[in-house]
Amino acid sequence: MKINCLKSELTGAVAIVSKAIAGKPQTPILSGIYLKAENGQLELQATNYETGFISRIPAEIEEEGQVVVSGRYFQEMIRKLPADRVILTVNNDENTVHIQSGPANFTLLRMNPAEFPVIHRLEGTLSFTTKDNILRTLIRKTVFACSKDESRPVFTGCSLQFDHTKLTMAATNTHRLAVRTETFDTEIGQINVIVPGKFLNDLLHYMTSEIPTDVTVTCSLNQISFEFDNLYLTSRLIEGSFPNYQRVIPQNLPTSAVVDTQAFAAAVDRVSLISRSGEYNIIRLQFADNQIHISSNNPEVGNAEESVPASIEGPELNIAFNALYINDALHVIESKQCRIGLDRPLSPVLIRDDGDPTFLYVATPVRTQN
Repeated sequence: MKINCLKSELTGAVAIVSKAIAGKPQTPILSGIYLKAENGQLELQATNYETGFISRIPAEIEEEGQVVVSGRYFQEMIRKLPADRVILTVNNDENTVHIQSGPANFTLLRMNPAEFPVIHRLEGTLSFTTKDNILRTLIRKTVFACSKDESRPVFTGCSLQFDHTKLTMAATNTHRLAVRTETFDTEIGQINVIVPGKFLNDLLHYMTSEIPTDVTVTCSLNQISFEFDNLYLTSRLIEGSFPNYQRVIPQNLPTSAVVDTQAFAAAVDRVSLISRSGEYNIIRLQFADNQIHISSNNPEVGNAEESVPASIEGPELNIAFNALYINDALHVIESKQCRIGLDRPLSPVLIRDDGDPTFLYVATPVRTQN
């Protein structure tokens, strides 16, 4: 194998697939990056059995072939090479890979490509094509609500419910819930799965096209894949049953408020500066007299308060929250105004995007001493 390619493209591809290399690989071969050169392209793969990433870049191929190199050392070398182009040459007799870029020359020991678990395209029970901007919105408005507690795997992922022409994505850590729905023009099938939140965050990071781009989604009972541009990302699904979150969405809320999203988010962010050092990051919200009064108090730091105007209907209400649970929701709302529905001081609050009726967010308040 011998190829010549741009350093910038190789660096980007290596950075992407390296995300799939485990910190402590089960076997040595999983610490490597698989490279395959054919048909004018260099394909890079990495996997940890849970997730697998493929990235393809154009290359001048003098000799086709395949090789596996150490992911850690290969990434560092490629990133620091001095010239714009890179030449990779595999010496099968010496079991090495030669890397040349301008005056720099490196030699890495190669691994046996026959031992690498090559990623094959998923053939699932459900497959459809959509635009990356639609998927970005679905993920961005839900994945932040996933739990970080690995002892309860079901809550570390997003529920994807495919129902004919509708896809509903939901995430919860049992203290908050984010739900977003998208309706398609064509039939997509029926299946309910749970996708790891970490994988969806990686996917979100790579869908950066300014022009809407096609993404092919394929799903089976235990695996899901996304393919777009020159990338192919696949992940195992989380086993288990996602909770019936519909029953925790509050209905018939007597107090409602409409407030400027950015002004409210900025005020919550400022007031919570005082409470962040506390264990629960508590802020108090008072809904009265067409304004939301926000306050926080920390005996070891000080206190803060601020009011923002709002259109309020219904009984006055005092309620307390973890500030992070409020601000996270406000930061994914794109409309100028958001709507907040409330019942009692210890009942969940419902937050909606004024310009996106398919999104809802539920947060549980905290009990305070006063």
